[in-house]
Amino acid sequence: MAEPLLRAEQLTRRFGALAAVNDVSLAFEEGRVHAVIGPNGAGKSTFLNLLSGELRASSGRVLFRGLDVTTARPDELSRLGIGRSYQTANLFPDLRCGDCVWLAAQSRLPSSMRFFRPAERYAGVAERTARALDRCGISARRTAIAGQLSYGEQRQLEIAMMLATEPAVLLLDEPLAGLGHDEALRVVDLLRGVSQGRTVILVEHDMEAVFSISDTVTVLLDGRVLETGSPEQIRKSARVRDAYLGEEVA
Repeated sequence: MAEPLLRAEQLTRRFGALAAVNDVSLAFEEGRVHAVIGPNGAGKSTFLNLLSGELRASSGRVLFRGLDVTTARPDELSRLGIGRSYQTANLFPDLRCGDCVWLAAQSRLPSSMRFFRPAERYAGVAERTARALDRCGISARRTAIAGQLSYGEQRQLEIAMMLATEPAVLLLDEPLAGLGHDEALRVVDLLRGVSQGRTVILVEHDMEAVFSISDTVTVLLDGRVLETGSPEQIRKSARVRDAYLGEEVA
């Protein structure tokens, strides 16, 4: 089998006496959608924060393409190819949508901090910006102010900003949180599309969405892995039903 693109090995994060993530070992295969689910307080967001470099592990390791990135900063991981979204959309609310995505695309250039070259001369940045906006269905909103978009459109914009950095891994923290029914369906369709050929690690409470787009599901409980398997295996697991899902999800 091919080496997993991203791997957590005995990953632990303690806050005083509390182990929010406790000895978690998981492998995330290239080109697959791996959902991490569980009740509130299970350690899901803390786990994503460890993978994205926003928290330091108390012990254990994170490996990306075989490289130990346990102590890497979020900006370093982003440049390596790990993108991250948040429970609340993380945008530049006063900028136009196109400018938000442009900045994300330009951040990949070695010369991204050279401010005196006209921006329009970066043809590759323009192409990546247009491609990301189109892929996320918001090309028509290019000149709209990001903070004035509907919440669903803000989610689409945040994903476009991630795609503009050309990541190999997407870490998605509750992308459907706060969305209405129609907006959620639109974002689920978007996630289904952008996951093609990418590794996606998805934290989400909407089980219908999780089971419809995931290849693998891991259930966390009290900071530990309760079970990992295919969506069908997790649906049918008595341990998972007792601890989290309740009745089997159709």
